[in-house]
Amino acid sequence: MSARACAELVERGDPERFAATMAAPVAVRDALWPLYAANLEIARAPWASAEPMVAEMRLQWWIDAIRDLAAGSEPPGHPVAEALAPLMARDPGLAGLLTGLAEARRWDCWREPFEDRAAFDSYIDATSGNLMWAAARSLGATETAEPAIRDFAWGAGLAAYLRAAPELEARGRIPFTDGQPESLARLAEEGRARIARARTAGIPRAARPALWTGATAAAILARAARDPGLVAKAALGPSFFARRTALLVRALTGRI
Repeated sequence: MSARACAELVERGDPERFAATMAAPVAVRDALWPLYAANLEIARAPWASAEPMVAEMRLQWWIDAIRDLAAGSEPPGHPVAEALAPLMARDPGLAGLLTGLAEARRWDCWREPFEDRAAFDSYIDATSGNLMWAAARSLGATETAEPAIRDFAWGAGLAAYLRAAPELEARGRIPFTDGQPESLARLAEEGRARIARARTAGIPRAARPALWTGATAAAILARAARDPGLVAKAALGPSFFARRTALLVRALTGRI
């Protein structure tokens, strides 16, 4: 699968991430499309079957395929895996990030709640942090930027998770270890604090497009902190105009 075909897959399945990538310079987009297409396929896997064991088998396929690619094996016949192969050849370290992301998605296969707050934090870091750090690495970020990028990713991932919580509940999941309004407000404030900290850390300009998927995260978290009842109402999402404006500002200024 070409980068263009990956882009079309992301456009259909993850339009907000697609828009964020289209705001990035043309020269860097091809490094992002395969990662985002793989993330989409991995995120879909737990929901492809009502049987948890079958869903886990789908995730395991991806884990095995990514490990094989990192080891230099031929792509296993899946078009997205084929598109990942050149990225893996340049940076085999991406394998651990993507397999960690897939491992975390096992939670999506089952109906048990998170064991504790630490388990919730790890889930957000693995699903959002691993992907954003992988994308930043693909744009040239070095390890010195990883803590700040993971801070930003945690806040962005939390914002996305708060928006998804009503759908998770509708599918029989228990999204939070403590879903009381005051607890959700504190959680949102923590996400805002992490994003604010990341913005002062001097993330390299070349890697910043990897963070633009979280362009509206701080605003979403601010609304959740002010009125946590918006989480249950599925009313946190920014308007199309707000998303477009946020991305336009980043495209023009290069900020995060």
